[in-house]
Amino acid sequence: MNKSRESSPTFFLETDDLTEEERSKAKQTKKGTSKDKRPMDSNYLDETEEPAHTIKFNLHFDRGIRNVKEEPAQQDREKFTLKRLFDAVSSGDVSKLQGLHEYLRKNMKRLTDSQYKSNGKTALLKALLNLKEGENDTIEHLLEIAEKTGDLKNFVNAAYTDSYYKGQTALHVAIEQRSAKFVEMLVKKGADVHAKACGKFFQPNQKTCFYFGELPLSLAACTNQPKIVDFLMDNPYQAVDDRKTDSHGNTVLHALVSIADNSPQNTEFVTAMYDHILIKSDQLHPKIKLEEIENKERLTPLKLAAKTGKVELLKHIVQREFPGCRHLSRKITEWAYGPVCSSLYDLASLDTYEENSALEIIVYGSEIPNRLKMLQIEPFNKLIEEKWERFVKRMFLFNFIVYVIYLFILTAVAYHREAGKVLSNSKGTLKPPYPYGKEKNGYLLLTGHIITITGALYFFVRGMVLGEIRRFLVVYIVFLIGFSAAVVTLLDEKVPVKGRSFFVPISEKENCTRPSFKNIYFTTLELFKFTIGMGDLEFTDQYQYKEVFYVLLIVYIVMTYILMLNMLIALMNQRVEEMSEESTNIWKLQRAITTLDMEWILPHCLKRRLRSGEEKDLGGEQEPDRRWCFSTKNGYLLLTGHIITITGALYFFVRGK
Repeated sequence: MNKSRESSPTFFLETDDLTEEERSKAKQTKKGTSKDKRPMDSNYLDETEEPAHTIKFNLHFDRGIRNVKEEPAQQDREKFTLKRLFDAVSSGDVSKLQGLHEYLRKNMKRLTDSQYKSNGKTALLKALLNLKEGENDTIEHLLEIAEKTGDLKNFVNAAYTDSYYKGQTALHVAIEQRSAKFVEMLVKKGADVHAKACGKFFQPNQKTCFYFGELPLSLAACTNQPKIVDFLMDNPYQAVDDRKTDSHGNTVLHALVSIADNSPQNTEFVTAMYDHILIKSDQLHPKIKLEEIENKERLTPLKLAAKTGKVELLKHIVQREFPGCRHLSRKITEWAYGPVCSSLYDLASLDTYEENSALEIIVYGSEIPNRLKMLQIEPFNKLIEEKWERFVKRMFLFNFIVYVIYLFILTAVAYHREAGKVLSNSKGTLKPPYPYGKEKNGYLLLTGHIITITGALYFFVRGMVLGEIRRFLVVYIVFLIGFSAAVVTLLDEKVPVKGRSFFVPISEKENCTRPSFKNIYFTTLELFKFTIGMGDLEFTDQYQYKEVFYVLLIVYIVMTYILMLNMLIALMNQRVEEMSEESTNIWKLQRAITTLDMEWILPHCLKRRLRSGEEKDLGGEQEPDRRWCFSTKNGYLLLTGHIITITGALYFFVRGK
């Protein structure tokens, strides 16, 4: 009987002690409230009351009948409004809340009434958002008052109601504030450890947002708080269910994958937290396979890391090895001798034998970032090589031979057909093959071929050359124009001396004007010639301040011809090396695509026979752990590299001697 009473909903009618003047002001405030996105908390904007229409009981309905009037000063002194309450908890001064419990009891109010909410934000949320050095004495006082008024559970679990921060509770805020003290206090008071903050601010693919998985456990994990994670997973009040998912179906492990960004610092904390939660979950719930839970896109954390290009986290997951927890390891070292070791990799969710595998996601995901790097991770690299060597290269050779035979037959038929003979039917129309001449169809075909060839050449030049040349040209043009203007400004022509000369023939070109360095166009052209080594200094004999010209010329040649051209050559060499390395990775990707295409056309019976790896029991006699594993021998490449390095150094030493 008691259980049914506790589970049944409780009806509560809010009371209203506002005067007519206060009600009119409140209506005007609600009409002027902006619908734009508001900050989560601010001490510089007025908080608005809950705009929802609520039926309330007027406590002063009989004052007009009884002609009872209360002094305004006394009324303002005793009344706790939303602004007064929020200002008090923001300051952290408990003395400002003196008389709050008596006022609530006298007027039959609660701290969760709509009068004390702003878009769902209660005084508890306001207090937690205004911690000073991790403390706010008003929080405990508010919880005591809520407990005395019988509204503790609703008060602790009150959440934002607006579209941006919907679902965020006091527990979320306490975790974000990194306050283990208040997290423990709220959980002890009955806070919901599975509350979901599902507003727009907490969703992925938003410009200004923070997606952490919506759940309190995910928030603690994504903000790197292992102590709070341990408390939430194992506490005597209400432990979290780590299998719980958010609105996207993501668990806490999915959330960690989502916030990874491949930077060293981020990767270090994400991998450490990932392993910590995995081990903790296994200790508390050994039968739960947390890493195998899929989200709504049918992606496990491993597959999500592959699809989103989190190469460092993916590498850690597939190469994870726990010496004390072999059943949680995906890599098991069989033996090691010096730099050589043999390892077993768990192929679950990796090999293409399973549907929607990580390898398939990487190879066919054309928009996935870092997929060329992910294919170099072991065991993906060795797995593709093993498939190629085992059966794909024979299938590829067979297809190649068939294609060559097809081309030979087609060429022979085309060679022996009657050339130059136009075939036509009884209606006078042409039959295939159609001849092409100087007609619209012929020109259209020629234009298509030209566009195809030049288009490929354009993308090659744009990707390889224009990036470096564009930056070089901008800097070079600035230098060229600057030095040209300096030469034109500083050089002055000598005034020609006119005199009489005897027995000297008059040249016909005496009256012709010769180009001079006072002309900006001529100066720019001459400096450009100096850049390519074709400059001429003969024209400088007729100018004053020739030393200034020589200084400018030397500086210009050093800056452009020596430095900038060599810098361009170095950039081009670097670009060629990058393209060469990238082309190697692209070739490996193309071979991986070919390998998976060849494997896809095989019937299921052959796929089973040609499946990579072998089944092995990695557990003990009491707890068998049978998994499909792939064996690799790492270290041969390292050993070969050491041998080449030593013998190479020895070779050059002997040759020099």
